[in-house]
Amino acid sequence: MIRNKCLATSALIAGAVMCSTAALADVPVGTDVLREWNLVVLGDLTSSSEVEGRTFVGGNLSGNSSNYNIMPDEASPNGQPGLIVVGNVTGGHKNLNNGSGAIVGGNVESGFNLNGQQTVQVGGTLSNTNINSNVVTSGIGASDPGFVQNLKQDASLLESSMLNLSQDLKGLSGNSTMQISGNRGIFNATPDADGLAVFTIDAADLAAIGEIDFKRNGAETVVVNVTGSSAVLNDNFLGGTQELGENVIWNFPDATDLEFTTAFGGSVLAPKAKAKTANYIEGSAVFGSLTQNGEMHVGTYKGGYTPPSNPGTPPGGSSSSSGGTPVPEPGVLGLFGAALAGLFFMRRRRRQKA
Repeated sequence: MIRNKCLATSALIAGAVMCSTAALADVPVGTDVLREWNLVVLGDLTSSSEVEGRTFVGGNLSGNSSNYNIMPDEASPNGQPGLIVVGNVTGGHKNLNNGSGAIVGGNVESGFNLNGQQTVQVGGTLSNTNINSNVVTSGIGASDPGFVQNLKQDASLLESSMLNLSQDLKGLSGNSTMQISGNRGIFNATPDADGLAVFTIDAADLAAIGEIDFKRNGAETVVVNVTGSSAVLNDNFLGGTQELGENVIWNFPDATDLEFTTAFGGSVLAPKAKAKTANYIEGSAVFGSLTQNGEMHVGTYKGGYTPPSNPGTPPGGSSSSSGGTPVPEPGVLGLFGAALAGLFFMRRRRRQKA
């Protein structure tokens, strides 16, 4: 996530272009986000629990003492650390485990407990942390404003990507149906030739049942599109939650409020939702904001399905026909304009001297 420092000289157009390109590089998008992180919170995360895998927080991290990278699934293919927070870290101590490392754009007031050899980079101030033999650098933002700007651009790209992915999955044609038998909802997957099974159910129906019997039937990826703006999920999973997160995506494209009161099996995609957990979720999860009182367990998404459209293009933006490079943000365009102005000014001075 952290790139080489871009030179802040407006006379170099190439430097400005390199900065804008670097801010978009190496950031997973689409279903790769679910493969990369155990938990992604696009806004603020308030936590008193733990995440077994990697965590990305697009806003602030607060709450009581919490734990990160407790049981890492596998090494990051993109070199991501165990914890990334774009904003500030406050509240109780945050425990970084297994040498996971952390990147923070703002201030760390809570302090870190560093377990294992850690590399920590902080844009603002760092308090209440014993450095010991770890590699810890704070105050980076004062000398390199691009450090924080890059993190913000990464967070913006992730948000656009997750909103688009959720809409892409919502548009899939259903080929499987849930059957209700008493208090039980039976998800009997019928995968197509590509191994994809798609359900569409109403949030009220999901909340009405008490037990979920999930029969994947060899489907490589199962998408469960759940319609509705809110849901309280208190279902028990027959046979347990194990391994559902690796192949099942519960997509809540329109949900703004979600509450998980019991253990939940499967990866969860709810990029607009203000969510609350009281028990664990086994799989990847993406929320708009989260109050976390239950653990996030690894078993992150490992399915091979990737939507055909470009998941990295911001809503309302445009993309090239060859694969869709995200449209530069206004700040990037401003930087490019400043570079042009600087070059014009330098050329004018040279002419005056001549």
